[in-house]
Amino acid sequence: MIDIYSWPTPNGHKIHIMLEECGLPYRVHAINIGRGDQFQPDFLKISPNNKIPALTDSEGPDGHPIALFESGAILLYLASKTGKFLPVGDRARFEVLQWLMFQMGGVGPMLGQAHHFRMYAPEKISYAIDRYSNEAKRLYGVIDQQLSRHAFIAGDEYTIADIAIFPWLRSWENQGIVLADYPHLKAWFEGIEARPAVQRGVKVLAD
Repeated sequence: MIDIYSWPTPNGHKIHIMLEECGLPYRVHAINIGRGDQFQPDFLKISPNNKIPALTDSEGPDGHPIALFESGAILLYLASKTGKFLPVGDRARFEVLQWLMFQMGGVGPMLGQAHHFRMYAPEKISYAIDRYSNEAKRLYGVIDQQLSRHAFIAGDEYTIADIAIFPWLRSWENQGIVLADYPHLKAWFEGIEARPAVQRGVKVLAD
C-alpha cells in the first residue's frame, strides 16, 4: 500500500494527481505545514529535509518497502512502478526529464518566490516583487513557446512533465501573470485542468 504524506500545495498536488492518473490505491496523511507538522520526528524519518510530499510504499522495488521524499523523485518512482507517463525510449525519456528538471529547478522555486513576495511578505520589497514577477513572466513565455510546437510540455504525449508543471500555474494571478498573454499555455492549461484525474487530485486535502 502507498501512503502519501502531503498538504494541498503545488508539490503535494503533483503527487495526488499522479496517483489518481495511475489509478493506484493510496492513503493520505495530512502534514499541516502551517502548524509545523513537517518538523515532527516521525515525519523527519521519511523526509529528512522536512518538506512535503513524502511517500512510503510497502510493495517497493523487489517487493521490499521504500520511503521517498522530493516530489520529482516520487513522480519518477510512480512512473517506473506503473510504466505510465514516462516514455521507454531514451530520446523521448530525456525530453521528459529535462522538462521535469526545468520545473524542479526553475518553475517551482521562482514562481514560489513571486507568490511569496507579492502575497505574503510582511514588507513589500519592490526589487524582489519585480525580480520574481519578471522571472515568472519569462518562465511562462518559455512554456508558451514550447506549447506552440507541441500538444504537451515534452512533446505529443501527456507525461510527468505536465503533471509536475501544471499545479504551479494554478495560482497564476498571484504570480502577476495574465494568462491570456500566453495563448498556447492557456489552451494546454485548460485541457489539463479538465482531466478527471487532475480534478480529483487537486481536491485531495483541499477541504
